[in-house]
Amino acid sequence: MSAKKPQQETPAQDRAVRPLTVTVACAVAALEGAVLAALALFMMVGGITGYADDLRAAEAGGLAVLALAAMPLIAARGLFLVRSWSRGPVLVLQIITLPVAWTMVQNGGGMVAAGVALAVVGLVGAVALIHPMTTEALGRAPRPE
Repeated sequence: MSAKKPQQETPAQDRAVRPLTVTVACAVAALEGAVLAALALFMMVGGITGYADDLRAAEAGGLAVLALAAMPLIAARGLFLVRSWSRGPVLVLQIITLPVAWTMVQNGGGMVAAGVALAVVGLVGAVALIHPMTTEALGRAPRPE
């Protein structure tokens, strides 16, 4: 006799149980990861083309930022699949974006617009992650006493 295999969830089933707030948080994390990856590539290409003064520093810095970009991208996939472990890393990232955005705004010039944009993205991501629908979907709902 053959044992019945458990039915695997399809992407359509995942979408049915993923509330909008989780989707927003997933998009924010993916956007932040993509921007970090683009920055890493910019740093590495700058080192190769001679734009940066020190090739080794540019390459090492680019690799470090690329490694940092992996965290929000992996966590975004976890949010997309509605995995409870993914909420923590993305929430920490959103909290980190706020002082970075403040520093960018304090620098003035063109950094003001970038800092404001980063602050808005960070706040949207944080609100989406602490929303009750997200908490319930990720299995972190408060227990009744």
